[in-house]
Amino acid sequence: MRQIILDTETTGPDPKQGHRIIEIGAVEMINRRLTGNRFHRYLNPEREIDAGAQQVHGISLDFLQDKPLFRDIAGDLLTFTGDAELIIHNAPFDVGFLNRELDMLGLEAINVRCTITDTLKMAKELNPGQRNNLDALCKRYSIDNSGRTLHGALLDAELLAEVYLSMTRGQESLMIELEEPAPDHDIGLEQRSVPRNLIILSATGTELAAHREQVGDIDKASKGKCLWKLLENPAEASV
Repeated sequence: MRQIILDTETTGPDPKQGHRIIEIGAVEMINRRLTGNRFHRYLNPEREIDAGAQQVHGISLDFLQDKPLFRDIAGDLLTFTGDAELIIHNAPFDVGFLNRELDMLGLEAINVRCTITDTLKMAKELNPGQRNNLDALCKRYSIDNSGRTLHGALLDAELLAEVYLSMTRGQESLMIELEEPAPDHDIGLEQRSVPRNLIILSATGTELAAHREQVGDIDKASKGKCLWKLLENPAEASV
């Protein structure tokens, strides 16, 4: 399972108004483990940066003058993302900008190449009525964001990776159990025998109902990727 956690910074709020991407940061995760592979580029937008946007990310046009254009790095970006699942906070914003940039180059939309998971939507479903921006989520999950005085694409992608793992940590625990080595088949029969006086307690109806409800919540938050549900329904896992 390959996932890319991605973030962008821009010249302003809306690509339809001609605003452009000025920074892209992304980190790679395979089987819920960060690999250390990163993609990070600053870009010359060939236009002014809105004052409000610059206050958020602190990136000036002077700093970007000698940086590459989006078309110069598009191939490297698409090679890095491949067809992985993209994990993005407030995905419609970043995907809208990426698609605008790709469209100007005659390339297909990023959401055609990759599946998109919006962690803002996940957070709102898990924590309705609460603040769910990145700073609030870092605080909620005890993630150190003390170095985040301004928005930055790479730093925000790294923080978001930790937030995502925390929001879906139940699945992480199950994957660790599944990856444990199988028992040695040469183990002696006397070690494999079940104690005769072993007491087996079956789950009550109330406990089973609570389990199904919890699995349902996790499945909803992960958009149908809950491993527990797939294990309980092998037919779905083989699809």
